[in-house]
Amino acid sequence: MIEKEKIKDIIEWGYCIIIALVLALLFRYYIGTPTVVKQRSMYPTLSEEQRLILKRTFRVIKEMPKRGDIITFEAPSKDYDKWSADQTNPIAVYDSDPQGIFNKFVYYCLEITKKSYIKRVIGLPGEHVKIENGKVYINGDELNEDYLGDDVVTESEAFYDFIVPEGYIFAMGDNRSKSKDCREIGCIPLNKLEGIVIFRFWPLNVLGKIK
Repeated sequence: MIEKEKIKDIIEWGYCIIIALVLALLFRYYIGTPTVVKQRSMYPTLSEEQRLILKRTFRVIKEMPKRGDIITFEAPSKDYDKWSADQTNPIAVYDSDPQGIFNKFVYYCLEITKKSYIKRVIGLPGEHVKIENGKVYINGDELNEDYLGDDVVTESEAFYDFIVPEGYIFAMGDNRSKSKDCREIGCIPLNKLEGIVIFRFWPLNVLGKIK
């Protein structure tokens, strides 16, 4: 009798642990998750090893990121240069999806083997983006980028004069000369968006929202 009660307790605890893990994964995938900055592409806005909170509710409510939002997205599998970039088709290429249910779970849910980029949204679907004379123009108007340093110029040899396709966004790092971004990888499909940065919680001296 005692052994049966112990087995029952173990089974009940097992159910509780499984439910807790499933809820945690659902929260992480659909609501929000912490992340760590591993790149210099957003300096000085963000520095390496800073800790951030990503919002992921757009996966439920289909929220479109706004211009100026800092986002993370899955890294594409191809880079373009001035010879291979097609201004009429400025889209990122993803051709190395994991195979098998387990590998997909590890890649997309646990995100253990996934490589991601963190950048700032510049161009939205349907907008004409032009990079010229060190500046960015959206639909013919110069973009005010007060988050950039005074000495920062924007240059591109690959994608520099194009229309952002529907269902895609164009993003760049604030540290333009040290950033691999949509200028050479193409516009990012919205279904590859991973999170929108809403808060920085470490280090404490820069705690708070990010502009």
